[in-house]
Amino acid sequence: VQLQASGGGLVQAGGSLRVSCVASGGTFSDYVMGWFRQAPGKEREFVAVITWTGASSTYYADSVKGRFTGSRDNAKNTLYLQMNSLRPEDTAIYYCARSIYRGPHYWTRAAEYAYWGPGTLVTVSS
Repeated sequence: VQLQASGGGLVQAGGSLRVSCVASGGTFSDYVMGWFRQAPGKEREFVAVITWTGASSTYYADSVKGRFTGSRDNAKNTLYLQMNSLRPEDTAIYYCARSIYRGPHYWTRAAEYAYWGPGTLVTVSS
């Protein structure tokens, strides 16, 4: 499975950005998909998880809840993260990942994801 994220860039605080992730070379629709991020000098952290059991369901880190929206288009093998009300502390490389699991559970640890894309950089200026 190959994952390729895109859509990162430079945005002012309070602005919006949507990052996308296209999956290829494997099964996408049944698996739990996640977004993680890593800021300079910090560990990778969970951002959002999007499950699929006939319909998508999402769960977010407290730091982004109410501002970020994750979604997926299984017909296009694509994962999205809409980011609104961006803050300088949201600056990071954003990674999409495919879990080793299927089903409705919200997996939030990086170890529960087997496939990772190279990430896309989001920079929020103050």
